[in-house]
Amino acid sequence: MFCYQCQETAKNTGCVVKGICGKTEETANLQDLLIYVLKGISIYGEKAKEKNESDNRYGLFVARALFATITNANFDNDRLIALIREGLELRDELKKKCEDDIQEDLHDSAVWFSDDVAEFNKKAREVGILSADNEDVRSLRELLIYGLKGIAAYADHAAILDLEDEKIYDFLMEALASTTKDLTVDEMVAMVMKAGECAVTGMALLDKANTSAYGNPEISKVNIGVGNNPGILISGHDLKDMEELLEQTQGTGVDVYTHGEMLPANSYPAFKKYTHFVGNYGNAWWKQGEEFASFNGPILMTTNCIIPVKDSYKDRIFTTGMTGYPGVKHIPDRSEGSVKDFSGIIELAKKCDPPVEIETGEIVGGFAHNQVIELADKVVDAVKSGAIKRFVVMAGCDGRQKGRNYYTEVAQELSKDTVILTAGCAKYRYNKLDLGDIGGIPRVLDAGQCNDSYSLVVIALKLKEVFGLEDINDLPISYDIAWYEQKAVAVLLALLFLGVKGIRLGPTLPAFVSPAVLKVLVENFDIKPIGDVKTDIEAIMAGK
Repeated sequence: MFCYQCQETAKNTGCVVKGICGKTEETANLQDLLIYVLKGISIYGEKAKEKNESDNRYGLFVARALFATITNANFDNDRLIALIREGLELRDELKKKCEDDIQEDLHDSAVWFSDDVAEFNKKAREVGILSADNEDVRSLRELLIYGLKGIAAYADHAAILDLEDEKIYDFLMEALASTTKDLTVDEMVAMVMKAGECAVTGMALLDKANTSAYGNPEISKVNIGVGNNPGILISGHDLKDMEELLEQTQGTGVDVYTHGEMLPANSYPAFKKYTHFVGNYGNAWWKQGEEFASFNGPILMTTNCIIPVKDSYKDRIFTTGMTGYPGVKHIPDRSEGSVKDFSGIIELAKKCDPPVEIETGEIVGGFAHNQVIELADKVVDAVKSGAIKRFVVMAGCDGRQKGRNYYTEVAQELSKDTVILTAGCAKYRYNKLDLGDIGGIPRVLDAGQCNDSYSLVVIALKLKEVFGLEDINDLPISYDIAWYEQKAVAVLLALLFLGVKGIRLGPTLPAFVSPAVLKVLVENFDIKPIGDVKTDIEAIMAGK
């Protein structure tokens, strides 16, 4: 196998024996084969689109299949094989619709699939990441594909809430097909920037889907203690699953808690009516091994962020959506017009002990763009008076590496006239610190999940407008971003498309960015690695 799509990849070069995330050689190779099949779908999909012979069904499949290959999403080989087989069927459908326009040998090997493990491992090596000999071509193609995976996740979440954008599906296919073509470096860079534009569109679409269904997030105090009833812990990102679980657990004597990236659900008005919605339990995804054990009740993983499952809770964890793990019960997708059936989880919860309390108190969230814009006058006055000297965007992902203590230390050492804007699980490095406020404005403004980084963009653009600035980089905002997986890559490309410069990225730079590609990013966008805390804070406060 060879995989270097996440920040924790072995030695910051690539996992070649087993993924640091826990995936096996077979799982990694199946994911490579699935990406290869999606490229075949995309080649024919582009042509079918030109003949008006395509529809959203193909684009949605591409999005969902891409989502299944995100780090810590799906470790279940049987489900990956099922996706490959379904993809080949769809590819053949599209081929028939446009066969007059395409040579028979075009991506013809995408029809290949074998049940023999040795054979598919061999095929995966032929068509996987290292099949591109040129390091810079490989780097730009993989940067693009990883951005597409993030965009695909946003598109899938929005589609679940009945909101789709055909242009996003079209771009996923255009971009995947482009990775099979002999493009110039300039053309590949342009495609990467186009992915950034599509990422902005995708995040805006999901923001509309979430807020239309559940209202605009409100400033909310979230309980981090526990109650006396047995509970269900819901993790991941899918708010539709959250809604249906809350509805089905009403009156059952079972409480519901969020975990990880589901924390922001506590700030949506639609969920506050449920009295058995207790609050948030635990921290970022990588601590689930110990926190799932102490929770005692069932756990529902709705999206990526599952880690190798421990025996201490294997009999009470469930997956749903594009998430999967071998030997773990999977809740099937809802059929049209129906809801998911969570009765099995609920019945199990009734037999479990209440959660073990691991902390007490409250944290504050709900600072998405609508809420912050309501506070715009207060924020602007604080900036003009000098009470707020600088905003520091510390959004993104958390992870296991000790180097991520950097973000805790930065939060602690930043002067008290700074405000941290955050989204994603990176916030768990500092959201429980007592950092105070500035004239009633909390020094940590949590916009929500990683996809809610769109809120940070909206806030920045609104401040640019209010201050009458021509360039977003003239704002007193610095970017100190933590990344881990491919949704963070999509967010990064979105920021680059919007012209944001001077982003610090850590705890390491991506292994999939070659020296030449990094040089392009540095020259055009002044991307830089994080350094030591003191030096970085001095530069941040100086706007450098």
